[in-house]
Amino acid sequence: MRLPLFVLALLFSSVSTALDYRSVSETTTLYDAPSQKAKPLFAIAAGTPVEMVVTLAAWVKVRDAKGDLAWIEQRQLAEQRSVQVRAERAQVRASAAESAALVFEAEPDVLLELVESAPAGWAKVRHRDGQQGFVKASQVWGL
Repeated sequence: MRLPLFVLALLFSSVSTALDYRSVSETTTLYDAPSQKAKPLFAIAAGTPVEMVVTLAAWVKVRDAKGDLAWIEQRQLAEQRSVQVRAERAQVRASAAESAALVFEAEPDVLLELVESAPAGWAKVRHRDGQQGFVKASQVWGL
């Protein structure tokens, strides 16, 4: 039995071996297949983090914070990353420690720019108003 060429292409496409995240560069539509002629599923806002699952030519199959899978054109993914608050109130602190001063709190679904890697279990982030600090990785999605 021969596998269709498309299935072979999927098998030999570059598959993310570790969790690899990017952020959407501009508000765009996600599709059910890797083509602009495919069925549009939903729109996704600029800055939203997505997990890269499969890369196939100019298209990437991604998973969003809700777990939904869809296809997006690779050119619409930015290198600059953001994270999305998952906790009821994410606490952003002055340093990567529970005892550090609280800089601000963010509500669910707020997008924070990922500034840099931090000690294990933490991420340095910046709010769009310029405030920055460290958030526990368990309080955000997209790391």
